Amino acid sequence: MAFLRIGLLGFGGGPSMIPLVQQEVVKRHAWLSDEEFADILAIANTLPGPIATKMPGYIGYRVGGVTGCINAVLAVILPTIVAMIALLGVFSRYRDVAWIQGMGQGVVPVVMVMMGQLAWDFLNKSQLVLGWLVSLAMAAVAGMLIYLLGVHPGWVIGGILAAALLRPTPKEATS
Repeated sequence: MAFLRIGLLGFGGGPSMIPLVQQEVVKRHAWLSDEEFADILAIANTLPGPIATKMPGYIGYRVGGVTGCINAVLAVILPTIVAMIALLGVFSRYRDVAWIQGMGQGVVPVVMVMMGQLAWDFLNKSQLVLGWLVSLAMAAVAGMLIYLLGVHPGWVIGGILAAALLRPTPKEATS
């Protein structure tokens, strides 16, 4: 039911569903911690394919095995499929009506605020572990790599994951 709710209420594509997934699996049902969710999000962003099915598939598998995976993915995609079939017919007939065009444009700021809130939450969690200076420096470097140099976000995330894996643990650092 958690992923059906996401499938029914998620509008704007996969990235706009991420805050809804976080709300359901971390805050509402406590299936994952914030850190586990952040790890899953990072890994899902590096893999090919739509994030709207990768995350529910993995989380469903983790919570309910193969059956949970299948149920989570179907719960997310079936409402979208049904809505697309129904709404595309309506849209093709009324696409020139001004209020229909306005509805589509009105969703963009809502999705932007949701993504901004998610980014702020991750920045706050990052600063708890790494501190503000390191967190802001990493965000700035990632932003420059992605937006100024055109590096694919998956490579940036993969590099950060590799650096985290190669970083010595506190026990290793003291010995």
